[in-house]
Amino acid sequence: MATPERVVLGISGGVDSAVSAALLKDAGYDVHALFMRNWEGDDDAYCTAAADLQDARRVCDELQIPLHTVNFAAEYRERVFQHFLAELSAGRTPNPDVACNREIKFGVCFEHAERLGARWFATGHYARTSLADGHVRLLRAADRSKDQTYFLHTVPGAQLARTLFPIGELQKAEVRRIAQERALPVHDKRDSTGICFIGERPFAEFLSNYLPAQPGAIETPDGRRLGTHRGLMYYTLGQRQGLEVGGVRGATEAPWYVATKDLERNVLVVVQDHDDPLLMCREFATAPAHWVDDGRPPAGRFECMVKTRYRQADQPCEVSVAADGACLVRTRDLQRAVTPGQSAVFYDGEACLGGAVIAGSRYNSWVNSGPIASPEVA
Repeated sequence: MATPERVVLGISGGVDSAVSAALLKDAGYDVHALFMRNWEGDDDAYCTAAADLQDARRVCDELQIPLHTVNFAAEYRERVFQHFLAELSAGRTPNPDVACNREIKFGVCFEHAERLGARWFATGHYARTSLADGHVRLLRAADRSKDQTYFLHTVPGAQLARTLFPIGELQKAEVRRIAQERALPVHDKRDSTGICFIGERPFAEFLSNYLPAQPGAIETPDGRRLGTHRGLMYYTLGQRQGLEVGGVRGATEAPWYVATKDLERNVLVVVQDHDDPLLMCREFATAPAHWVDDGRPPAGRFECMVKTRYRQADQPCEVSVAADGACLVRTRDLQRAVTPGQSAVFYDGEACLGGAVIAGSRYNSWVNSGPIASPEVA
């Protein structure tokens, strides 16, 4: 009898990775589970790692598979968290979950799985892959509402080619049903939210431990002062909540929205129209892109679909790729709050082609020297 192939599964203590472990064992693999602890701080009150480890241990005991634990806190701080802080300081809104997948889960964790003798790596992500003629494709999950390819678009193809996504073909309700039928101890555990590995905690209070607050003026596009902001790092494009602007003389009772950040003057510029021209664009630029298929773009110029945030519906666009890999993206329809630091992820049908960090839109340079004149929307 042939020796079963070893697969190391990144186990989180949640229902998705638990069901993934069960399915892999059912398929005949030699399954080992690997639990990562990736955050250590002065205040662990909001970190659920200890409880999650206990849940992971209970699942592994139930399925009779070995559990390994490893601490990647130093790597997380160096490769993900420090970049996160630097981007916030530069006025952008980074996505640490994208960096965490590339650097930690499919970086140092993947390497650790190889040291454990793994032929395959596996996770509980909602995604799928296919491999043909040496080319790997990253495909959307069967459950579109849970699809996580947006967060996986920078994972190198070499890692994807050796990764299994056991629940990629399932609906979330089916995953819950399997967990209950198998009597897995986490079958009714709620899904985790919050920043990857940092957990759910008061964001402003947390950031104040690492970045000094720099209050400044809140202004209208014509330079009229409305109030004081807590620090530009606490705000993102299109944000409505938490501005504490109200009762402005000569203004309507309509809500205010963040339109842009003037870094030189430390000014937060706000508007009242949800679809103000300062918030709308059909064209934006990106940093050099990562492409799933061997790092190569489909062509120098091509049409596809794009998401500029996770929950956004697909948007038709044309992508022009420069010699340095940066992209100019032109969308068919107006887009609202295209935010520097977030990811633009490209799709062709079921396939995730790759993506890039948004650098700025045509009408929001993100750094301005004075009051902003409202442009006409093309």
